[in-house]
This record gives sequence, structure tokens and C-alpha cells, in this order.
Amino acid sequence: MPYLPPDLIRQVKQIDLLTYLQTYDPDELVHAGGGEYCTKSHDSLRISHGLWCWHSRDIGGKTALDYLIKVRGMGFMDAAQHLLGRAAIQPPVFSCPAKPPPQKTLILPPAALDNDHALTYLQSRGIDRAVLDYCTKAGRLYESADYHNCVFVGTDKQGQPRYAALRGTASSFKGEASGSDKRYSFSLPAQGESETLHLFESAVDALSYATLLRMHGRDWQHTHLLSLAGVFAPAKNPNSRLPVSLARYLEDYPGIQRVDLHLDNDFAGRAAAQNIMDLLSETYDLCDHIPPGGCKDTNAYLQKRLGLSERTKERDGR
Repeated sequence: MPYLPPDLIRQVKQIDLLTYLQTYDPDELVHAGGGEYCTKSHDSLRISHGLWCWHSRDIGGKTALDYLIKVRGMGFMDAAQHLLGRAAIQPPVFSCPAKPPPQKTLILPPAALDNDHALTYLQSRGIDRAVLDYCTKAGRLYESADYHNCVFVGTDKQGQPRYAALRGTASSFKGEASGSDKRYSFSLPAQGESETLHLFESAVDALSYATLLRMHGRDWQHTHLLSLAGVFAPAKNPNSRLPVSLARYLEDYPGIQRVDLHLDNDFAGRAAAQNIMDLLSETYDLCDHIPPGGCKDTNAYLQKRLGLSERTKERDGR
């Protein structure tokens, strides 16, 4: 059986469709205007901002590998070997990325003198104190001075704050800090190399999963944890794109090979999980973990495991 080592698979996954067509099949590429392109064979296949979408077939992706499999009908191994063969003869010339949108100016709420309210609230939801202490020391969690909200900070790969989710400690309030960029939603990158990304709807669910790992004696810092900052149920035409935070994270960490989904057990969560799996099924190993025990989400399952009071659920409007 043919086999490609992981480093070669990572190599072919780095070739985006625009680069592939510009380098190896320029006659197939048509400039549709601005930063958007289409192909001569399929004018409804549009390429922009590093992604492509074949609107008439409701499919899309990012890489040339996706395109060869989904549009050209190649098997995974044939497509990967095709790309490696072309790259061996002529290395790809990566196109200049489209000009990024203006960077938003994040306005973080002023911090309280201590994090007592935030830590007490999160511990009442079952989250382990050691996980919370790590987040506060890393600057990814603090308590706001004004309303004593939990502030979950998302950063770019250089550690610069770019996003903040707000969660009330005495009410069901949820919001975002002004200027938040959803591409950089709350995450806990793996410490060291990891091929697995665990995906959640909220920061609380991500921290709950870290707690569950600790309960099983596993090192939660050896895997990637990412919150999508909420999801939506895609329309019947699901060629929408990947959630922007997920697309950005996979680009920042090309070593990821597997994505484990832990989205909510409701209509929006199930629809979003299916949409993500449809878009990533050809290029990543995927596993959809529906919260067990009839629970709505990961935190509800953690609370059930710990036997916590239903009052938390009532207070949070769940």
C-alpha cells in the first residue's frame, strides 16, 4: 500500500490553490476582479483570501490538494504524489497574499485588583484551579474592574492580545470587548509539538476539557485547545467557509493533522460540526465528540461528572 511520511503530507498541504494554478496551470486561472479569481473550466469556482469555493457544487477548501480531490476527482494518494512530482520539477512560487483587512484596535476592560470573583465563578463550574492559575499567569484570563466579568483573552502567535470574550460572574451576560478580532479567539496552544486540535464553542468548554484531561491523569498542555467564540447553523448552502478562528489556527499551526470537535449538542452545534467535517474531511483526521450523558456541552458534562449543583445551570440560563 502506498505511503507518504507526515513531513511530505505537510509539504503538499502548504500549497494553496492560487499558488498551484499560477505556478503549474496558469491557463486555467482567470482573474475575476480585485483579489478574486475563478477557473476557466468552472466559473463558479471562486478563489479569494487564501480559500476557494465551488458555489455550484457546494464544496470548498483551501489547498491545492483539496481542489485535486474534490474538483478533479483524484484520490488522496494520487493528488499528493501529483503535487510532490510537480514541486520536485518546479518549486511552487507562492503568491503574495491579499492585503489583509485593517487590524482592529482591541480595547481590553481594565483589570480588577484581583481575580477572586472570576476564579470563584469558574471553579463553581468545575474548572480546575491549576488550569485557571496557568491562564491568569499567561495573561489569557483576568477579571474586569467594572462588572467583575471573566475576560478570556485571545492572542496572535506573537502573544499580542487581539480578542477578548466577556462572561458574567453573577449573571448570564456574554459579550466581546470592543475591537475584538474573531480570528484570534481564545485558545491554549500546545506546549511543544502536537498534531491534535480540540475544538469548542466557548472558552469555558475549552477549560472544562482541560480539567477532564487532568482528572484522567493526562497532560492537557500537550494538545491544542481552541474556542470558536460561538457558532452558527450554516444555511442549506454550506460552502460558507470554515469559522475564521479555525482557518487561522490551522494556518498558524500546519503540523496539526487531527481535529477533534466538541461542539454543543444542539441544532447550531450539530450543524456547525457537520459543516466543518465536510470542509476538512479530505485533509484532516476528524472525530466528532457529542457531549455524553445527554449533556448540552463539555462544561455541563464536567459538572455532571463532579456532581455539582443544578443552581449553576439555573443561574447561567442553561
